Amino acid sequence: MTQSPQHQIAIIGAGPGGICAAAQLVQRGNRDFVILERESEFGGSWRDNHYPGLGVDVPGFTYQYSFARNPDWTRLFPKGREVYEYHRTVAREFDLYGHARWGVTIVKEQWDDDAGFWRLTTAEGEEITAKFVISAIGAYIKAKEDPGIPGYRDFAGKTLRPNAWDHDYDLRNKRVAIVGTGASSVQITPSIAPEVASLAVFQRTPVWALPKPDFPMPRWARAMMSLPGVGTLLGMIANVVVEVGLRLVYQTPRRLFRGLAPRFDKVSRAAYRTYLRTTVHDPKVREDLMPDYGPLGKRPTLSNSFLQAFNRDNVELITEPIERIVPEGVKTTSGRLFEVDALVLATGYHLFSDPESYVVGTVLGRDGFDLGTFYNTERLQAYQSVSVPKLPNRWILVGPYSWIGTGWHELVEISSGHAVNVIDAAISQGSDIVEVRQDAHDAYHAMIRRNDENIDYYFNTVNAGLRTYYVNSAGDMPYIRPTSLFEARKQSSQVDLSAYEFRSARRLLDSAERPENELNGDHHEDKAKA
Repeated sequence: MTQSPQHQIAIIGAGPGGICAAAQLVQRGNRDFVILERESEFGGSWRDNHYPGLGVDVPGFTYQYSFARNPDWTRLFPKGREVYEYHRTVAREFDLYGHARWGVTIVKEQWDDDAGFWRLTTAEGEEITAKFVISAIGAYIKAKEDPGIPGYRDFAGKTLRPNAWDHDYDLRNKRVAIVGTGASSVQITPSIAPEVASLAVFQRTPVWALPKPDFPMPRWARAMMSLPGVGTLLGMIANVVVEVGLRLVYQTPRRLFRGLAPRFDKVSRAAYRTYLRTTVHDPKVREDLMPDYGPLGKRPTLSNSFLQAFNRDNVELITEPIERIVPEGVKTTSGRLFEVDALVLATGYHLFSDPESYVVGTVLGRDGFDLGTFYNTERLQAYQSVSVPKLPNRWILVGPYSWIGTGWHELVEISSGHAVNVIDAAISQGSDIVEVRQDAHDAYHAMIRRNDENIDYYFNTVNAGLRTYYVNSAGDMPYIRPTSLFEARKQSSQVDLSAYEFRSARRLLDSAERPENELNGDHHEDKAKA
């Protein structure tokens, strides 16, 4: 008796990527899929994060799916709750709720080459089988539990985190400390500063906080955005800007780039110093807020209120290193104790670009291939950022070298479009198994490494030693895709199928029913046509 998988396609994750892949399948008439989500709602990071001040750092018309444009953003830079509701609305419009299984955490993915499908193991020990798998767990895989500070579990007051904010806890007139000055802290700090008794902001590295051209969208502007083609045109203009920026970075001749990059940083720092002089009153605080690295070294932030918060009498910037967290609060290396009622740990996430995020034994392909071992020893790599040899029938929506400089929706449309197109090809050919060819993968990764030379120079030479999530523990920058945005879109919509090998599986049959050639270990292989 032939063993068949429970689902044709399993999508792991119900965030922006999972929604995108599922919607594209629905658009193509394919409804044989399941969405496996550890939580109980769509939305991903926008579901999990709901801290004060949360919002996007790009205009709303660039932060949406091309197939589900929203003309009704209430601000040019939408707030978090509105973005969350947008994703839920798209999920409803494409009838995705009926495909979702909530409270399902996948802890292991095991490829069965004989059967030609994946065996997915949940945290509860259940096995779910699917012919194809699309991993849509996202870029920010999990918030860091350990902030890297001794004693963080000893604090006796209220601990708050961006991804687990307790809105029932009243911060009014409380003494608060916030650890970190990254993107979430830039939004949280000015949001809570007016209501707390005191706010100590612990900074390890200054952040670039540039002016944010944000404003409420008037009714006439929303009416204009609803006109046919307006949102598409604005998105196209934004993409052209991104395209020009990308080409300047990776196509500038190496010698010319090496002369221009340090000058770019120097001029940018001079301009930012002038901006700080007009924004922050206290000269000492102003100097402490001044980055000593280039504007692209860490994720630049946009805010009209973060820097201004340090002009308040109840807000203090602390640059002295933290020795440890104690029950009463935060103790610095000089012995100074900051007694606080609440502690905000804004200390980041485990990212898709970190080799350590790929645990040995969790994704197992054919011939004993282990993705965790591979990425921790051979560095991160994937064909078109989505597929890896020896992992048949599997694609990653936010994989190595995937961020193309735009909003995340453009990124996941490119990667999920690639995956869905290859799945369509396999189904139409009647193939059970499709896998990227090793030579195609290696040639693509070699191109990425060549294009990455200027980026590598900027981070590892011009801004050497900077702690930034753009550079992982291997010294690589797999967060950024050093290619043309328009070329990436074309390669997604017109996938080069010759880069893949298509074949049939050896179905698991009872020995009495198994054909003689299969008993002898032979099986037929079909190869894709270009």
